[in-house]
Amino acid sequence: MRWTKNNRFYQLRLWPGEEIITSLVEFSRRVKIKSGVVLGIGAGTNFELGYYHFDKQTYHRRRLKGEYEIVSLVGNIAWEDKQPICHCHIVLSDQRMATYGGHLFAGLVSATCEITVLPGDKKLHRELERETGLKLLKL
Repeated sequence: MRWTKNNRFYQLRLWPGEEIITSLVEFSRRVKIKSGVVLGIGAGTNFELGYYHFDKQTYHRRRLKGEYEIVSLVGNIAWEDKQPICHCHIVLSDQRMATYGGHLFAGLVSATCEITVLPGDKKLHRELERETGLKLLKL
């Protein structure tokens, strides 16, 4: 992974074989991102996506093998204890241009993944909310 600061935001380039969420967490820790917005595009493989069933308070997970275009990667960065948490959703396109989307648990870069991180000035935290079963932003 490489990155550069471009005025107020960072631009990252992930290399083939790098895991997207792991790379974002590592970047956030190294640069000491307090909070932020994540945007990205690229291509990847071996994705694991999720759909949250609110009534069951569990994720339905699905693995997508093969090559996919990353049409849109969006998310945010906050903290839980001393660990950065990168909460991202993704839309993927296959060779037929059919799309799949959901919560991004994992995905490997195939050609490249170009990500923009717009950091915030305040350190934001996540906290478990019993009503939803999710660790949500504590604002």
